[in-house]
Amino acid sequence: MTRAEEFEQLRPLLFSIAYRITGSVTEAEDAVQETWLRWDASAAQPASAKAFLSAVVTRISINVLRSARVRREEYVGHWFPEPLLTDPYSDPERSAELADSVSTAALLLLERLSPLERAVFVLREVFGFGFGEIASAVGRSEAACRQLVVRSRRHMNEGRPRFEADRREREALATQLFDAFTEGDVDRLRELLAADVRLIADSGGKGPQWAGGFFGAEQVTRVLAALLPPFVQIGGVVEPHQVNGQPGAIFRDRDGKVVNTWTLDIVDGQIQTIRTVSNPDKLGHVGPVANGWAVLRETQQARRGSV
Repeated sequence: MTRAEEFEQLRPLLFSIAYRITGSVTEAEDAVQETWLRWDASAAQPASAKAFLSAVVTRISINVLRSARVRREEYVGHWFPEPLLTDPYSDPERSAELADSVSTAALLLLERLSPLERAVFVLREVFGFGFGEIASAVGRSEAACRQLVVRSRRHMNEGRPRFEADRREREALATQLFDAFTEGDVDRLRELLAADVRLIADSGGKGPQWAGGFFGAEQVTRVLAALLPPFVQIGGVVEPHQVNGQPGAIFRDRDGKVVNTWTLDIVDGQIQTIRTVSNPDKLGHVGPVANGWAVLRETQQARRGSV
């Protein structure tokens, strides 16, 4: 097997590590590409290509995250990770850890950790790396890595969300929600939303605030019932889709361009949180991006015309 073939076999794993550390699809892809360049230029013949390449992509991702944290301090509004439609890496023995760790809620919890804590947690708790491999990857002793795992695990458990265990039940509830608000069924919408539901958006100041921050079932119901039927009326499409391993949707304009993505947190059989990403900088990997401002103006005009 050539180096290139070996690298391609490991690419899904490397991307999945980098995405969980950085919270960015584009930055994870860049980290994987940089890992390949270093691997291709290196004369090293490691005993384990997996351990070697995982260590390289981890170090690169830690540096990327440290730089990104500085930029995020000046970010306009809420910051959410870039939406991930499909995780390229799978491992039947760790499927639960992989699915949970890529959810938007879990990635936001990871933001509470330092870059080093985050990397160690991802390698150990998500991908099951040994402490010797982790220590080599992050340049710390095994004892220090064990302490980092304990500390990061405690921080994660303190705020870990409770999701419905049955995936089919979550999908069915999400389908009911999207059907209800495209049809303007206000009563059904209200039934599906938790009393303290939150509807919040990441626009980065570059996209329209379709949901800048609305709280409580009554307020969120009014917003959804006001915006979504006119959006469908102008040719908009609500495309249910798994986003970050959770029920969600891609909103497209009449030309099929991406307006935003939604993810749903479902707790105790109700929608607890709706998170939308409309920052065009975070949507390019999903598909051609729509002019969100133009779509919103047309939606508002359609709404006024129907009143």
